[in-house]
Amino acid sequence: MSLPEYGIDFNSLEKEIYKICCKTGREILKTVLESYDRALSTERDKGIYRHKGLRGTTIKTIMGEVEYERAIYEQKTDEGTKCYVYLLDEAMGIKGSGFFSGLMSEIISKASCEGTYREAARSVSELTGQTISHTAAWNVVQDLGERVDEQEQKAAALAANNQGVGELDAKVLFEEQDGIWLKTQGETRKKHGASIEMKVAIAYDGAKVTIAKKSGKKRRELTNKVACANFESTGKFQKRKEGVIAGTYNVDEIETRLVNGDGAAWIKFAAADDNAHFQLDPFHRNKAIFRAAPDENARKTMLKMLYSKEINELLIYIDALANSVEDEKQEISLRELHKYFTNNIGGLIPCKRRGLDLPQPPEGKEYTNMGGMESNIFTIIGNRMKGRRACWSVDGGNNLARLLCLKATKKLSETLQILTDMVLPGKYSEEIIVGFSSSKVANSVGKGYNGIHQAAAPATSDYKWLRNIGALQPLCEI
Repeated sequence: MSLPEYGIDFNSLEKEIYKICCKTGREILKTVLESYDRALSTERDKGIYRHKGLRGTTIKTIMGEVEYERAIYEQKTDEGTKCYVYLLDEAMGIKGSGFFSGLMSEIISKASCEGTYREAARSVSELTGQTISHTAAWNVVQDLGERVDEQEQKAAALAANNQGVGELDAKVLFEEQDGIWLKTQGETRKKHGASIEMKVAIAYDGAKVTIAKKSGKKRRELTNKVACANFESTGKFQKRKEGVIAGTYNVDEIETRLVNGDGAAWIKFAAADDNAHFQLDPFHRNKAIFRAAPDENARKTMLKMLYSKEINELLIYIDALANSVEDEKQEISLRELHKYFTNNIGGLIPCKRRGLDLPQPPEGKEYTNMGGMESNIFTIIGNRMKGRRACWSVDGGNNLARLLCLKATKKLSETLQILTDMVLPGKYSEEIIVGFSSSKVANSVGKGYNGIHQAAAPATSDYKWLRNIGALQPLCEI
């Protein structure tokens, strides 16, 4: 589209108008911040805070960088030493100089979940008034990932003490777990080798069935799904998984757990409880048969015995077949299949075909067959973290994986809003020790007072506006 009469194309006009709007927004935000900083200065306690001039800082917002000044105050500690505090920063719950706004951090993290950090930086820079680098995008993800980790660690500790905060009641809980091997880099490669397994777990209470209007086919969507992923050891990961589950579900109400996995020891560990039932993942089970069977007839025979629940006969047949084939590779494959099935003999029959006495599913839901973990592995982790020559450190991979799990369970926006929402503290006087003397502070405003009256620092609901403006993240290198 173009406007030939004015000698400009529409896209250029749209960009220019957008730039003007962003500039106006930055000016408004600067005015608001500095205005409330003056209000805090007016209402502060003169006996506690001594005005020592103005210092500049920057907020990285979706409109671009907002540069503003706020007052710094001298304060004496209980030991009689001097320290310095920014009342505005304390009210907004931030420290240091230069920050990403909460909204900006959310946009960056979502873009980083969709593509590489370079792609995220490019898309954010193109669609907002703020230009960032791939390093900035990486840093934001690390910061938010660490905050999510703190949440999961606290939830795991509560779950271990039977103090989970989950309120959702479910009589039956479905759990599926699997691992995905990711390439490593740097110190992680030296310590763990060229690749390391990331453990992934999901849990849900059933499936919601909908009918497609055009095809009339049934479509099942897992309900109340939670997920977690990490490189950590079996014991730590299981505690993390239980914390994630207990953060959503009232675990005291869970009567039966159905666990689906490929038979790995760390997965079967989750099915050790008396109320848990393990089944071998159908995809891995059938894949093992297709790989080992020497021909089509043998494959059909194995599958028929499996679906007929003739498990002992199946193991005898595989052993006899291994003794009869002449090809050494085929024999090895069949013996590996026999060992795999023997080690997981209790999970060869799917839970749904065991005649378990399960309560009726809630209205509008059904207890579907388990076996979708391979798909979840791809959609949650593999699509973003595997391939494209991507390599990971343990910490870097864990932090991104936490955000990917939230995205897959549709909790990313909600969680990021909580993580980037700063609550106005009860006291403004939290100390910030700075590396410069008081003689070097008051450079911009005369003796530092600027004719401002003094009173007690407020801690009232009048400053709730700071919660939105102050939803800030640490400065990333851009």
